[in-house]
Amino acid sequence: MDFSLEIEDILTQHPGVSEVAMVGVPDDRWGERPMALIVPRPAFTDTLTEDDIKAHVQRYADKGVVSKWAVPSRVRTLAALDKTSVGKLDKKLMRQKYA
Repeated sequence: MDFSLEIEDILTQHPGVSEVAMVGVPDDRWGERPMALIVPRPAFTDTLTEDDIKAHVQRYADKGVVSKWAVPSRVRTLAALDKTSVGKLDKKLMRQKYA
């Protein structure tokens, strides 16, 4: 399974997450690190935090399901994710906008 898809699947299991996209962002030490772009569910708009998201992935890392490296280094909460004209996530555009 594609690494980013695996983390996206884990994050969609969080009760406060409506949509998620993982993009790589430049990192001085590692070259690139994962960043989570999150659209919270309406009831969680004001309460979902970066720490909540990181802790959710960390639980899977602690169980050995994913690498500890998979825990996003950054989390950004958005009102909506960019999509292509056919409704697919536009990760290229999101990488340009947020990386």
